[in-house]
Amino acid sequence: MALKSNSKQNLPWSCDTFVVLPDVTANGAVMLGKNSDRPVFDCQPLMYFPARKHEAGSKIKLSYVEIPQAEETYATIGSSPYWCWGYEEGINEYGVAIGNEAIFTKDLAEAAEAAKKGEKIPEGILGMELLRLGLERGKTAREALEVMTTLIEEYGQWGSGVPTSDHSKGAYNNSYIIADKTEAWVLETVGKHWIAKRVGSGYAAISNEPSIRNKWDLMSDHLIENAISKKWWPEEKRDTFDFAFAYTDFKRPLQLSHIRAQRMRQLLKQALVEQGKVSFEWMKRILRDHYEDTFLEGPYFNAALPDFLTICMHSSPAGFTWGNTASSSIFILPKDDDHLPVLWWTPVTPCTGLYLPIFIYGKGLPEILSNAGTVGKQVIAPPEVKEDTFSENSYWWIFKDLLETIKGDEYGSRFEVRQKIVREIFDELENSWIIKTAAVERDAVSLMKEGKDEKAAELLWNFTASCVNEALATVKKVKDIISSV
Repeated sequence: MALKSNSKQNLPWSCDTFVVLPDVTANGAVMLGKNSDRPVFDCQPLMYFPARKHEAGSKIKLSYVEIPQAEETYATIGSSPYWCWGYEEGINEYGVAIGNEAIFTKDLAEAAEAAKKGEKIPEGILGMELLRLGLERGKTAREALEVMTTLIEEYGQWGSGVPTSDHSKGAYNNSYIIADKTEAWVLETVGKHWIAKRVGSGYAAISNEPSIRNKWDLMSDHLIENAISKKWWPEEKRDTFDFAFAYTDFKRPLQLSHIRAQRMRQLLKQALVEQGKVSFEWMKRILRDHYEDTFLEGPYFNAALPDFLTICMHSSPAGFTWGNTASSSIFILPKDDDHLPVLWWTPVTPCTGLYLPIFIYGKGLPEILSNAGTVGKQVIAPPEVKEDTFSENSYWWIFKDLLETIKGDEYGSRFEVRQKIVREIFDELENSWIIKTAAVERDAVSLMKEGKDEKAAELLWNFTASCVNEALATVKKVKDIISSV
């Protein structure tokens, strides 16, 4: 099934990430959630890479640069665009999880204009690549932050991160939430500069705009001086420096991101007011949001025909949403040794998806989760990428095809009635997995405490594989049911 891309959508407008700390979570664990929004054809398989030792002097070939490899890299799982070495979101064996956002800043606008005039701008490391590098080399959130900022200062981030787009259209800077079992950091970057703020309690949410204002914990040398020299911030106000105001490119429309950032914060606050804590179920509710229960009363027609950019993103015929949510993840990062880090992941829009339970200690993934479409999984510079298309051997494309079936047509004329049926069936399956996951986790922890790590890994892998098989069978079932509706 080939999908036509909308030629009007070529700018990376969206993604949403939030973190909740143990003092306000129902399970007492840090939880990080992210929706990754990408072009409609941008298949995003789930990848696993084991821990490895590397030869001295070895290199990593990224999209635009080669960099020295570390002596040792940690095991990681991440949601990775079919053309990309890096991850949109991911986790490592030490329970560090990271999600990123595109942000648009004045330095980026300058570089884009220069590139349009034919000037050569030194290429750097993409945000998704920095994310995976942080996971591979950092045992804590703070260590991952230090890895990433060191690389940012040396290489910068210039280069398209959007398949089929050139640098002037597809480049962006990045904001990240980096979390482990005790704390989180918001890291925001502008070229080779950066600023970071620690989150030790409560919650934080970011979208496609700088969020750090005049309170921070760490920053790169000369960040303020750079803003002053560019006349983005007045010298006389150095002591009241506002990072977001100084660096945000106000020629990019903030309504595209600010409403989503505020919606996440509103829903997190609502959970605390109504329930006292943020639950795993509420994390899913946030990631599936289309402004239901607001004065907007959700989308005017249906969620698959959006009139606003929503947290659960759907492609608009007008092109203003630039694509769909390509993956959605919830990372649970427990404090104690009686629980394991868990990734709950679904491809494509979470409102039509199934969150699979996946364990980093499972030491691998069922192959179908890591398959792209007809183009295959590779590492190639985005301007040279061909659009991916449907393959029945790709878990991601199976769920993309399900979304199109639920919609019925370009305008989602069957979406409301079909999505309700699918959601009821999927919710029942998800709830059964939640119960089973607790038991499997308990058994795996017992095995690991007895030194039987291989048996624990086999148990975890088999459980995820059984969930994948259930998911695929259920997709076939619901497609048969809704085809006559």
